[in-house]
Amino acid sequence: MAAHFDLPDIKLFVNIAEANSLTRGAERSHMSLPAASIRIKNLEEGLGIKLLYRTSQGVTLTPPGQAFMHHARLVLQQLTNLRGDLAEYVKGAKGHVRIFANTTAMAEFLPAILPTFLASHPDVNIELKERLSNDIVRAVSEGKVDIGIVAGNVRTEGLEILPFKEDRLVLVTSVSHPLASRSTMLFSDALEHDFVGMVEASAIHGFLAQAASDLNRVIKMRIQVGNFEAACRMIEANVGLGVLPYSAASRHAKSMAIRIVEIQDEWAIRKLQICVKNLQALPVFARELIELLASAG
Repeated sequence: MAAHFDLPDIKLFVNIAEANSLTRGAERSHMSLPAASIRIKNLEEGLGIKLLYRTSQGVTLTPPGQAFMHHARLVLQQLTNLRGDLAEYVKGAKGHVRIFANTTAMAEFLPAILPTFLASHPDVNIELKERLSNDIVRAVSEGKVDIGIVAGNVRTEGLEILPFKEDRLVLVTSVSHPLASRSTMLFSDALEHDFVGMVEASAIHGFLAQAASDLNRVIKMRIQVGNFEAACRMIEANVGLGVLPYSAASRHAKSMAIRIVEIQDEWAIRKLQICVKNLQALPVFARELIELLASAG
């Protein structure tokens, strides 16, 4: 297949597909309708396949068009990443690593590891954001981030996986709470009580909301806070129960009047994993960071 197309063709096709309209796609590309129509016609003829269904209501993607759209978005995302990385060079940095991680990795593990890497790589910057594990896998697959750290119960087909850390989600109560004397219990039994939770933007909030939804239940949230320490202080004051990583709960239990109850549900055991799309395709400094993360595990 001797197809010849350039970046304006790719941008034009994406604009047309997203607008479901040749006219609006041409406008978004700052191009006349005849010029846009000719470009798409030449693109299809060069590929030897039809990319768009044309109707009086607009255009829709053919199956080959859907495949082209998928790869076109990846190309445009890579160009965006390239511009960002080059901008870092202009600022004096020589590298940029994008990481998405779940709540536990963000709060409990990465703060102890990343400063070591940054100290040894003064010319590399890190962009770190918290996301749900499913969203992290999608972002890594689409090339939007370089490194993802996810819980091991999420599907990661097509990605390269390295083990990171293991932790467990536990129920945390005040010393006077009716459940404080329990050693283990099911999450469903805890849902009878009020909860102290993390803010809705946190990955752990979304994870627990889904766990409750799977039981056809909802969490009775009394208050939402921004970090594990604040959660433990509210729990200590008997505002409600909380579900936290054991690493955080055990640390705060040393200085607060709280109790830890094991959750019997299988999802409570959390094996965190590092996921990348293609390890060898990453820059050397990104591979060095992954090596440091893996060794810390």
